[in-house]
Amino acid sequence: MIEEINKVIGILETGGVILYPTDTIWGIGCDATNSDAVRKIYDIKKRPDSKSCIVLMSDLNHVKSYFKQLPNNLSDVNSEYDSPTSIILSGAKDLPENLVASDGTLAMRIPKNNSFCIELLKKFKKPIVSTSANISGFDAPKMFVDIVDEIKEQVDYIVDPSFDDEPVNQPSRIVKVNESGGIQIIRE
Repeated sequence: MIEEINKVIGILETGGVILYPTDTIWGIGCDATNSDAVRKIYDIKKRPDSKSCIVLMSDLNHVKSYFKQLPNNLSDVNSEYDSPTSIILSGAKDLPENLVASDGTLAMRIPKNNSFCIELLKKFKKPIVSTSANISGFDAPKMFVDIVDEIKEQVDYIVDPSFDDEPVNQPSRIVKVNESGGIQIIRE
């Protein structure tokens, strides 16, 4: 696994786009701090950049680096759900404009399963974009074999499918947590 993670980090560091297993479904990803790489993802998905993506982060300390202020209950919200949950937060900072929604919000998730994804995030030390591996408007593929060739041909690197060790095969739940800690469920 270490060798594969090092290959992926090399791709990410040079602005490349990867196809990789996440804690939910297979995702298209890049260095979330690189606006050109983010643009490549929107182009691959044929998706307008007005529809922001989710970013994966390694832990709550990592999250603190990319948001101006976090709700006091974020740790509780993050641990409250058993299934993968992406949390929309206000006040994103130090990330490209084409990644953050026009209102300054951004969805982030801290993976709790898929050892490859977790180790990649720890070693890369930057957030990684995670958006479903599909053309915008089409169904998200549940497994690697369901990903269309058009996606596979446009990414710079495809992670070995054998690292999809704990497939959930469904997108994450999405909740929005406002600055006072109020929770709104966006997608169950």
